[in-house]
Amino acid sequence: MSLFSRVWISRIVISVSLFAAAALTGLAGTATAQDRRQNAPGEFDFYVLALSWSPSYCEEAAERGNNGRSQQIQCGRPYSFVVHGLWPQYERGFPNYCQRPSPRLDRNIMTSMLDLMPAPGLIFAEWDKHGTCSGLSARAYFETTRKARAAVKIPPEYLELSSERILAPAAIEEAFIKVNPGLSASAISVVCGRKRLSEVRICMSKDLQFRACEETDRRACRRDEVVMPPMRGT
Repeated sequence: MSLFSRVWISRIVISVSLFAAAALTGLAGTATAQDRRQNAPGEFDFYVLALSWSPSYCEEAAERGNNGRSQQIQCGRPYSFVVHGLWPQYERGFPNYCQRPSPRLDRNIMTSMLDLMPAPGLIFAEWDKHGTCSGLSARAYFETTRKARAAVKIPPEYLELSSERILAPAAIEEAFIKVNPGLSASAISVVCGRKRLSEVRICMSKDLQFRACEETDRRACRRDEVVMPPMRGT
C-alpha cells in the first residue's frame, strides 16, 4: 500500500472516530436533558387509559399454561374490557417506578378496584410502576383511574360479545369514537398481539379530557384484521 493510501485511510478513521464521539456526546446531552424530569412524581404531560380485552388475555394465558390465582380470578368470569392501567406519559416516552421502594398499597384500596381491574397482582403492579409517577396518593390515584374509566363509554356491541368477531382495528376505533363525544382518531389506538385484539388505549389530559397523542397512535396495531374472542360464560 502506498504512503498516500495509508495517510488517506488514517484520515478517514480519525474523521469517523470524531463523528462517533460527537454523536455520543449529543446523545449524552439529550439523556441528561430528559433526566431532569425523568421519573419525577407528578411531572408528566397526560394519561393513557389502557383497556384490555379480557377474553384475549385469558386465551393467551391458557396457551402459555399460566393458571395463577390472578388469572383464575379474572378468567373465571365473563369480563369484556377491563382496566389495565392509567399511565402517566410524556409527549415522548413515559416515566415508571418513580418511587423505589414504592409506598405500600393498602389492601383495602386494592380490593376496592377489583370491579374494574379483576386481578390483585395487576393492581399492585400498576401502583408500583405507574401510580407512583402520578404524584398522587394511592387512594387519589385509583380514584382518578375510576373517574377516567367512567369517562369512557364502551360500545354496546362489545359489552356481551357471545361469539368471535374479526374486525379491522379502524372499525374498533370508530365504534369507540361513535359513542364517546369529543374522542377523535388521534386520541385512541388499538393494540394487538399476533392475531388478537389486546387493548384499546385512550389518551386523556390531566383533567381527564380526551386529547391527541401522536406517539401513542404510532404504536397502534398495523394488522388489517384482529380477532376478538368471545366473553367467557356467555
